[in-house]
Order: sequence, then structure tokens, then C-alpha cells
Amino acid sequence: MPRTIDQVTTALRGAWRHGTLWPWCLAAVATVCGYAVATVFHPGYFSRDSKYQLLQALGEQPVSDWHPPVLALVWRILIQTTGAVSAMAALQTAVLWGSLWVLARLVWKKTGSRGLSLAMLAVGLAPHIMNFTGVVWKDVHLAYALLAACAVALTARELPEGRTRPRWALLVLGVLFIVYAGMVRKNGFPAVLPVFALLVLAMWPAPGRRRWLAAIGVFAAVTVAGSVGVSAATHPLATRVYAVIPVDDLVHVLTPAQVRTAAEQAGGSADFRDRMVTAALDCRKRNIPSDAYLQCFPYDRPFDATELSRHADVLVRMWTQQMPKHWKGYAEYRVRVFSKLLFQDNQFFQNGTYPEPGGRLHEIAAANPVNESLRSALQNYVTGSVRDLPMLFQGWFWLAVSLALVLRRRPGPYSRELRLIGASSLVYILAYLPTAPESNFRYVYWPALSGTVALLLVASAYVARRRAAAEGSAEETDALPAVPSPARAGLSRT
Repeated sequence: MPRTIDQVTTALRGAWRHGTLWPWCLAAVATVCGYAVATVFHPGYFSRDSKYQLLQALGEQPVSDWHPPVLALVWRILIQTTGAVSAMAALQTAVLWGSLWVLARLVWKKTGSRGLSLAMLAVGLAPHIMNFTGVVWKDVHLAYALLAACAVALTARELPEGRTRPRWALLVLGVLFIVYAGMVRKNGFPAVLPVFALLVLAMWPAPGRRRWLAAIGVFAAVTVAGSVGVSAATHPLATRVYAVIPVDDLVHVLTPAQVRTAAEQAGGSADFRDRMVTAALDCRKRNIPSDAYLQCFPYDRPFDATELSRHADVLVRMWTQQMPKHWKGYAEYRVRVFSKLLFQDNQFFQNGTYPEPGGRLHEIAAANPVNESLRSALQNYVTGSVRDLPMLFQGWFWLAVSLALVLRRRPGPYSRELRLIGASSLVYILAYLPTAPESNFRYVYWPALSGTVALLLVASAYVARRRAAAEGSAEETDALPAVPSPARAGLSRT
């Protein structure tokens, strides 16, 4: 028995020296941290949007496309499979920490640095990332799905040549994550395209036309199949939620009198004209700069998600007729809202599972309240970080990071991948310029997550270059012929 123990100990020491044991240590750390984070958020932190989708998942509300039907469908499947509302928050945590472990393992293989690989795992504990890990939001799903796709792409990048089947299997897996990201966030499509390009270029560094067409075909097929499947399974009510954007523009750019005239010219009913004027007056009175439909518009109570669809055609006509005439005011208003998103983000922390005034929390969630002590500790951690490290929670900082990544031209490991990750974040933020409904940190959650990971990949690329240079110098030294010492040379002459 002692001899067996010695053999095992010797094998473990050898595995530690050669680095083969370290990925398993990273897996253990990721598992422990992921479980701890899931415990903090159990059974999940819900906002008003989260509660709305929970009722859809439980079948107590009809599914609509106001929020992504695919999220409600996945939640429904998880509840039916596990019997627990908390399964969604647990899945979010698992996807994040699983992706970070894959990236940490790749960093270890590339650099041999235990510190950098642990730093990659520590991304999940960063205050601007951990604050939303267990909040059931489509923004969180978009971020984690795209991060998982990036992890798949960088894994495929390291495959040796000739591994055709694993390459295609990883392509399909990456496409599944990317398509889900596009379906779970309506404005996520601009962020999806660079990540899809990253995935294809990671599979084949120089893909020909046929491979591009094949990859695009897989992407299109999965997208169509996913959209048709979700629609068939949920039969979502059409809400035409895009019409909230014209409401914002019209009531903030036009005067109340101009709003009434515009609604009349567009064929709006007398009741609709009155409601639009009321919204314009109310927003001005309460100084509400955005999100006018939910904050100022006197919609029917209780909230009917399909009410907006009845006015969508009139709103679009009003917008197309009036905004070209008031283009200067429109540009000023959109710059105002976008600058607030960049420089005055809010809602850095979602305060657990609590019903809002006039709302209710489902009995299942109410029977499993969050741990108040852990919630308070997390809130102290996040709010303290907002005070001490404010740039981590500001859209301008992650816009600057993404722009720096796109403009980065230094060759080396991950150079192309970093530019594409930066492009995904950049176009995602810029897409909010004409559409931002309000200032909210969750709208830049994907840029914050991808930017943090990208900065660590930049550091990893630097360490990898230095490691390669050191190994190259060592090989050159070993290749030099041996030079005899002068004393030994003198002896040989005598």
C-alpha cells in the first residue's frame, strides 16, 4: 500500500510539473466559484421583465414577442424538466463559468501562466460581471451565449490540421449559441455577425468560398429552424414592440401641439391623439427623457402587450412624416439619450426578487426567497465598486475598449480574434444610438464582458510572444557549436 501511495504521489507531482494537472485544477476552481455564485443568486433575481416571462413560462400569461419567446420557451422546458424556477439562473451561471473555464484552459496552454489562467476565471467574480449573473434578463443571455460562441471558436482555433469532424461539430455548436443570442435579443443581430465571422475564421484561417457558403448555409438553416420551432411551440402574440421607438422620438422632438397635428395627419383616432398629447405633456412635466410609452403614455390597465400593435402603423407614419422635417431636433434628442447611456448609466444592481408597486411575485418564486444576507453582501460589493471603480460601469469606457481593439494592428496570437470581438461590442453599442430606450448598464453588459475577456487575451498574447521569443533564443543557443576554453585548447596543442 505505501508503494502504491508513493506511485500516485510521484505521478501527481509529475503531472503538476508538466502542467497536465492544472486544467483540472482550473475546473475545480470554476466549479466551486460557479456554485458559490449560483448560491448567492438562488433562486434567481427577477425584474419586472423577468416576472413577465416567468408567468409566460408557467403558462399563466400568453407568450408574446414583446420579450423574446425563446427565453420563455427555454425557461418552460427547464421548469418542466427540473420542477424548479431557479433552474434558469443556475443555467446562466453554468454557461458563464463553463465558458470561462474553456478560455482559462486555452490561456494556460498558450502562455503557461497559472496567474493569467486564474485571472480569466476571476472575470466571473468581477463586480461589473457578477452583478447580473443570476438576473434572468435577455441581455445576460445574449452576453453569455456570445461568450460561449467565442470559447468554442478559440477552441477550434487550436485544433490540429486534419480534424475535420471535430471542426464541423464545433461549428454547429458555435452557430447554436450565436443563433440563440440573435433570437434572445432583438437588437443583438449587429453583435452576432462579427462573432460568426470569428467562428468561421477560427475553424479555417483562410476559408475558401465553398467553406464560407457552407458555414453561412448552416447559420441560415439553424436560424430558420430555430425561429420556426420557437413560433410553433409558443404561438407568440404579435406586439410590434418596435413602435415604442417612434413614441419616444415624437413626444420628445415635437411640441404637444405638433404631436396632435402629426397624429391627425397620419390618420390617428381622436382617442389616440389625446393619449399622445398626454404622453408628451407628462414627459415634459416629470422631465422623463426616454421610455415614453411605458413611463408617460396612458395605456390601458392592466398592461396589454398587444395594445401598441393597434397604433403601430399610425406611429410609423407619424415618424416618417415628421422626423425628416425636424431632423435637427431628432439628432439632438438621440445624441442626448445616447450620451446618457454612455456617461450616466444606472441600475448597476438588480435588487433581488421583490414585487414592484402594483405588481406581484408568483407564488413559486415567493416561496423560495433570496438569501437576504447574501443579497446584501453582493449589493455592498457592487455598489462599493461603482463608487471606487466607476469606469467599469460606464458605457464610454467599454466603447473606448472596443474601439481600441478594432484599431489594434499588432500582429501576434489572437490579433484577428480580438479585432472581431471588439467589432461585435462596437457595433452593438452604436446600434443603440437611434434606438436606446433608456440609460441602463445592462445594455452594455456584453461589451463589458467581452471587453474584460479581450483585455486578458491581449495580456495573454503578450506573454505568449515573450514565451515564444525565449524558447527561440534557447533553441538558437543550443544549436551553436561548442567553443573549447582557452586552457583546454592550449593543452590540446601541447
